Order: sequence, then structure tokens, then C-alpha cells
Amino acid sequence: MKRVSIVAVVVLACAVGLARPGTARAADECRGLQTCLPVPGPWVVIPAPTRGGVSTVVWEMRCPLRGYIVAGIDARVADRATDVSIRGENGAPVGPGVTTGREVVFTAVYTGGLPRPTSFQPFIGCVPTSGGGARGETAVRRPAAYVPAKPIDRRVTRKRLVSGASVRAVGRCPAGTRLLGTTHAYGFHIPDEPGSTLLRAVRIRRTTSGRTVSAVATVAASVPQSLRIELQLHALCTRGTR
Repeated sequence: MKRVSIVAVVVLACAVGLARPGTARAADECRGLQTCLPVPGPWVVIPAPTRGGVSTVVWEMRCPLRGYIVAGIDARVADRATDVSIRGENGAPVGPGVTTGREVVFTAVYTGGLPRPTSFQPFIGCVPTSGGGARGETAVRRPAAYVPAKPIDRRVTRKRLVSGASVRAVGRCPAGTRLLGTTHAYGFHIPDEPGSTLLRAVRIRRTTSGRTVSAVATVAASVPQSLRIELQLHALCTRGTR
């Protein structure tokens, strides 16, 4: 399994036994880009699928600096039966500022036949927007059809989880919109893919009511306090009502 040399190690020695060993190698999110800010993500847990099925998880990555957009992506997987893709926005030419913006959403699908959890690690390379990358008009509009206008608004709530405690996250759609769906995911900021102990160390219960979605995440007390665990709660909202 490959690992990323640029990821900051935040786990103390007591947490080493919870991650499986890997070999040092950088990801390729900045390949071919002269000016690039590499941003590694955590190891995001993909829940165990039902036998014979697949399991899907989504994770949003964002350029940490304003004025930067995503120009490169990469990922590492703990199981080769995992497919990783991103959502690309409509427009031409395909490229930063059109296909991607400051954020990008990764989708990981585990297709293996074993009913066990696994994980993947996303990476993005960010470049400054100065000098181009803006969206332009590329075709003449016809009255019989419309250019897709992103009618779904993804609202992401982020929380840091704490060992031995329960943390509540709440997401809401704005007034005048509807909640279309929700997802959640959590990831470990460690240099190697998490082992079986970590993959089963977090329990999450999610509920919805009207335009509000809530999630309560509980982390096993055996997880070291120093380990950084990130929860993302996604609320898919309509842009407005007609």
C-alpha cells in the first residue's frame, strides 16, 4: 500500500499499532503544475457493504486559501476493489475554474465481495486563480433547452471527533429550500490506511427532521486522544422553490 510523504504525522507512538505499515511515496495531485499547493486528505472510512452489494461514501476537499482552485486530484485506496471519482461541473473547456472550483467532491465505491469496511485517501492540488480559469460563454443558448445550473446545493458541516466521547453535528438547508438527501463520512488524519481496530472505532447515528439533519458520532475510548478524526455531514438542498 502506498503512502504519502507530505502528510503531517499527528499520531503519537501509542497510535502506531492501529495503522498498517506502508511504503513512502508522494501522491501525484500536483504533477505537471508549476505552481501548486498540495492538500492531503484523511483516510476516509468506507462502511462494510451488505453481502453481494457495494458501499459508497462521499468526501469534500477544499483549497485552504481563498483565491485558489482545484487543478489536480489523486487518491490512494486500501483495497484495489475501490473505485474513486470526482464530480465535475458542466462547462467547456474541461479544466480548473470550469470543471472544478475551490471545492471538489470525491466519491469512493467499494466493489469487493467481502462484508468488511475499508478506506481511501483523497488529495487535491490547488493553484491560484490569477491568470485565467474563469468560466466563459461557449455556446449559443436555445430557448428549447437550458444549461444545467446546479440546482442542488451541498451544505457540508465539519466536526472534530473526540476519543471516548459523543459529538453532535447539525446541518440545515436554508429557508425556502428542501432537504433532498443526506450522507455522512469520517476520516483519520494518519499517514497509513487505518487497520481494522480504527475502522470499527466510530459509531454514527443520523436523523432528519424537515430541513435539518443531525448526526451523533461516538468514538471508542481505546482510540488515542491525540488522533485527529474528522466528521463530515452532508445536506443536499434545493437551490430554491418554484
